[in-house]
This record gives sequence, structure tokens and C-alpha cells, in this order.
Amino acid sequence: MVMTALAPQTTLSSEPPASCCPNCGINLPLSTPEEAHPALLQAQRQIDDLEAQVRLLNEKASAAVDRWADYEDELARLRLTLENNNNNNHQQEQQRNSTSTTASSAPTTASPARSSFLPAGAVANRISALLSPRKPLPAAPQGPGAPRTDATAEELLTALAREQYLRKEAEGRLSETSREVEDLSVSLFEQANEMVATERKARARLEERVEVLERRDWEKRSRLEKLEATMGRIERARSVLGEPVPGREVGGGEGETDEEEKTGRREGLV
Repeated sequence: MVMTALAPQTTLSSEPPASCCPNCGINLPLSTPEEAHPALLQAQRQIDDLEAQVRLLNEKASAAVDRWADYEDELARLRLTLENNNNNNHQQEQQRNSTSTTASSAPTTASPARSSFLPAGAVANRISALLSPRKPLPAAPQGPGAPRTDATAEELLTALAREQYLRKEAEGRLSETSREVEDLSVSLFEQANEMVATERKARARLEERVEVLERRDWEKRSRLEKLEATMGRIERARSVLGEPVPGREVGGGEGETDEEEKTGRREGLV
């Protein structure tokens, strides 16, 4: 009976196994640290760009607030000017009314002095002639001033309406700018959060890949140590059994004698 010791054959797979997510089981592509480093740098650059855009939008919002304050100051100044103009027009109107009243009362006071030199009938005719055309006189001085006052008030109302329109337009622009800044800030923060989450996932995948490679390296070393130990035991067994080392050349007669001795030893061992 012949016994032969065979060395265990081990095959190491060279194909990189696909890693899967421990939570959902989806296969994730593995990337080397050399491939992940540029991606991390690009993500950092994008984050810096987004922060610069946020600062620019904050500056624009501050400028819009400053313009709004300027509009408020200008509107207050125009209101004060309008009030002063109204007060001046009111005072001028009162002065004109008082002047017209004084002018209308002067002829009536002078007529009795003149009538003393005329007869009674002539006095009556004179009074009736003077009174009939002078009835509309009190309203005559107000004629030229009234259209001008109305025109000034109309101009002030037009200016006020224009300022109100400008104020509404400025408020609309400010609210629109605020909405745009808010929407852009929200979108930028969402993008930044997504980029940070992506970077964390990539870093986690890299760490997992490094851990897998380290575990495989340790397994390979342990297998090599086991193979070396097995080969050592096989060589010791061969030396004990007196088997020639593979690759050694042996002569014809000596080889047959050695084979017979080995066969006898093996039968004795069996």
C-alpha cells in the first residue's frame, strides 16, 4: 500500500468583490483614495463658490435696504414740502379774501359823503347805479387766484401720487429681492447639505474599502503562513519517510533500491 502526501491547493481570487450597503443591500462602486481625492477637492470648491454667492446676495440685500431708507427719507421730505405749500396757499387765500373784503367795503363807506352834495332823487339813482354793477365785485378778485390755487394743488396731488407709485414700486422690488435672496439661500443650503452628505457617503465608502482591503491583506498573510506551515510539515514528513526532494536526479539501480526501501517502510508504517 502506497501513501502519498499532497499539498493543498489554494486559489486566490483576483476579482475585487462588489461591496454592498449594510442597510439597503445595494451594490456600491468602490473607488480608490486616488479617485476620491479630486472629488473631495471639487466638492470643497463648490462649497466655497456657494458661500461666496451667499455673501454677494447679502450685500445686495443690504444695498436694497439702504435704497429703501433713502426712498423713505425722500418721501418724508416731499410730504413736508407738500404740507408747507398747502399752508402757504391757505395763508395766501386768506390774505386775498381779506383784501377783497376791504376793497368791497371802501366804496360803500365813501358813497354817503358824495351823496351829501347831490339831491335826494339823484342820490337814489346814483346809489342804485353804483350798487347794481358792484354786486359781483367781491368775487372778481378771487377769479385769477382760484385757478392758480387749484393748479398748485393739482400739481402737489400729482407729485404725491407719483411718490406713492414710486414707493409702491420700491416696496415691490424690495419684497421681490427679499424673496429671491431667501429662495436662493434655501437652495444654496440644500445644495451644500447634499454635497456634505455625498462627501460623507464617499468617505464612508472609502473607509469601508480600506477596511476590506486590510482584512483581505490579513487573510492573505494568514493563508500564506498556513501554507508555509503545511509545506514545512510536508517536508518534515518526506524527510522522515526518506522520500527524495522533488527535482533531485537519482540513478537507475539506486533508484530501484530506494523505491523498494520506501515501499517497505510504508508497509511497515501501515
